[in-house]
Amino acid sequence: MNRTPRTLNRILLGVGGLLLLAVGSGLVLLSTSAAAASWWQDTAPSLVAKAGRVLEGTAMPGQSQSWLWPLLALLTAVTAVLLVFWIAAQGRGRVDTLVSEYDDDGAPGRIAVSGAVPEQALRAALQQDPDVMSVAVSTWELRSGTGLRVRITPRQGAAPHLVAADATNLVDALDSALGRSSTVLITLEAGRRYRLGREDRVR
Repeated sequence: MNRTPRTLNRILLGVGGLLLLAVGSGLVLLSTSAAAASWWQDTAPSLVAKAGRVLEGTAMPGQSQSWLWPLLALLTAVTAVLLVFWIAAQGRGRVDTLVSEYDDDGAPGRIAVSGAVPEQALRAALQQDPDVMSVAVSTWELRSGTGLRVRITPRQGAAPHLVAADATNLVDALDSALGRSSTVLITLEAGRRYRLGREDRVR
């Protein structure tokens, strides 16, 4: 339900994984293959010499320092800023208001229902169920409006379909109380000591 850029994350993880795989494979090859180790010992000095000539050829006027170092520092700073923006883009979509509608019947005005109202109501009702270990309810912005995400951790031995059915009934009762049907994602998750698998239900 959040706005995490999953496609971008998969691309970055794929590229990073391939780079790490290539570096790791190269290190393993150098440590296990005598031919590869001999090739690296013969090639490394020439690479170092070429890098030294490149630095000398890119020296700033009147200085011995290459302009590649400030460029590298600038690229590092830009990369750090991009990483900050990338981190900030994760998990967006959480909102504080579930309903915000304009009513022109009688006295015109805007009706707003805080997301804390259904969150606290569902959490309190579900925690009374002896089969429920913990509950987390949050409000999210969707393309079609707003919706709720209910994450339930059942107790060991509880029937997942019964817990999900009870949660669905509570959501129906909440819709009746609010006079508005909301999109709700009900997720059953395993606890640390109870591996239940995972079941999602959207209504």
